[in-house]
Formats: sequence, C-alpha cells, structure tokens
Amino acid sequence: MEVIFHEKQEGSLCAQHCLNNLLQGEYFSPVELSSIAMQLDEQERMRMAEGGLQSAEYRTFMQQPSGNMDDSGFFSIQVISDALRVWGLELILFNSPEYQILGIDPINERAFICNYKEHWFTVRKLGKQWFNLNSLLTGPELISDTYLALFLAQLQQEGYSIFVVKGDLPDCEADQLLQMVLVQQMQRPRLIGEDLAVRNQRVQKSEEETKLYDGTTGMDEDEENLQKALALSRQQIDMEDEEADLRRAILLSMQGGPRQDVTELASSSQPQTSEICKQDLLTQEQLRLRRQLYFEKQQQPKPELQESTENNTTTNSANTDQDPAMNDEDVLRATMKISINTGGTGPSPQEK
Repeated sequence: MEVIFHEKQEGSLCAQHCLNNLLQGEYFSPVELSSIAMQLDEQERMRMAEGGLQSAEYRTFMQQPSGNMDDSGFFSIQVISDALRVWGLELILFNSPEYQILGIDPINERAFICNYKEHWFTVRKLGKQWFNLNSLLTGPELISDTYLALFLAQLQQEGYSIFVVKGDLPDCEADQLLQMVLVQQMQRPRLIGEDLAVRNQRVQKSEEETKLYDGTTGMDEDEENLQKALALSRQQIDMEDEEADLRRAILLSMQGGPRQDVTELASSSQPQTSEICKQDLLTQEQLRLRRQLYFEKQQQPKPELQESTENNTTTNSANTDQDPAMNDEDVLRATMKISINTGGTGPSPQEK
C-alpha cells in the first residue's frame, strides 16, 4: 500500500487531495487552484457585464462571494473540471440520463470523483484493483470488483454526486506495479477522526492503568514500611525494658542490698531464675567451706606466708561475721584471692 500516493485531509483542501490522489502525485497546490478559481470568477463577471454594469443582476453578482472558492479552501466542480482539462481529462455525471443510456459497466471505467456537502474524494483503479482514495481515511481502501457497483449505488442513496473521469490518466508507479501483483488488505482503514479517537482512548486507558498500578504499589509499600517501623519500635521497647531491669539489679548489687531483693527482681522477669540461683548459692557455700578446711590443714613451707594466710583467713572470717549483708559472691571473690596469693596450687573441689 505504500506505493499508492494518498494525501490525507488538511483543513478543507479536499479538492486538492482529490485531484492529487486521482493523478497519483503532487500536481496541484492551493495557489494553483485559487488561480483557476479567480479566472473562472473573471469570466463569469464579464458575462454578467454584458447585460450592463448598472443592471440589477450585475450589481447582485458583484455583491455575492465567489462561487468557485472560499477562504476555507473549498473549490467548485468547475475548478476541478478546468484543472483536469489541462491533462486532457473530462468529467461526466455518472447518474445523468446520457451516461445511463450508454450502459457502461463501472468496472470498465478508470476513475470516479465523488462529492457530498462540499467534500471531494477519488475512487480509482490501479493495476487490476479498485481503491477508495478518500483523504478522510488513514490509508487507501481496497474495493473488490463485486463490491464496486454496490459502493457507488450506496453513495448515490446517501446523496453523493458521482462523476466519471474520461480520458487517459498519467502513468504512475502504483499502476505499473499493481499490474503485476494483487493487494490483500487484512484490515480496513479507519476515518482519521475515528482513528484519532481510538488512539486517544487507548492512551487514556493506558494512563489510567498506569495510575492504578502505581497507586496500588504505593499503598503496598506504605503498609510494608509501617509494619517494619512497628516491629522495630516493639524491639526497641523490649530492649529498653531489659536494660532497665539489668541496671536496677546492678545498682542493688553495688549498694550491697539484700540478696532477696535481687532474687525477687529477677523472679519478676524470669520465673525460673530463683531456683537456679539457689543451686549456685549452695555450690559456692560448699566451695568456701572446702577451701577453708584445705587451707587450715595445709602446711605452708614459709612461716611468713602461713601467717599471712591465717591472717587473711581470719580477717575474711571476721569480715564475714561482722558484715551480715555480705553476699556469697563477695565470699567467692575473697576465696579466689587467697588461692591466687598461695600460688594457685590448691586442688579444685572436684579433685578433692
């Protein structure tokens, strides 16, 4: 279809598009058609002047606008006919009695020009096939030989004026190529306005789908971020609670408070801690007693070291008796200190 010349509608220049699509090239411009229209206006003025410049008919004619063209780009059938006369072509009204008497089959013609309400378009045979070259279509429309007569009859019913183009059309590349091949059209072209409306609907639908997709994705991301923020907040609160409990326990231990307070605080957060603490206290007490018995029985090689050990043991015992608030951990530390002073040669509770 690309080989077929097809001008699309611009403004109201349908007469120009009709002629160029018929001749298959850019043969006419608005300037050239306007020149033909002004020549026709001058010829009509001269004919009207023959009746006298002061006649009512002449004055009325001069007050009326041109019937061959207007500011929108419309041109009359006279302009089109004069333009085709340059190429040796002639227009005959298809539904006129003279032409109907000839009984010519439309398939045997070469081209038709159709007009309805100041719109012109061409139907032409290229090669062995007929094409509707309406400038309002997005492209050439293939018309079968069977459908051609029905198509022209339908146009006549709708009020179109149909003109048969008589004469030899100029040679064109599309006509030569389509003499050798046949065109198959899978999809008929739309009207330009209809095609534009369809494209606008597609674009609008695509934009709506894009907005809907973006909105859904945004809501999912917001919900996910909110859940992550809540989870982090809960973790931070739990860590702060644990740190507060630990600080209170350390503070009580440093202040030398009763062991019972620390045990109760630990029991409030972890119910199984109190039983474990009792087992640890019993083990530490046994360790202290065993170490004390061992050091009392052990003979030191140096009297000074023995005296120092006894003094430390006596001091430790005195401090333990005098300070009832001293906890088992302090006793354990004192015992370990004695063990270090003696060189760490004493056996462990397991070895004894």
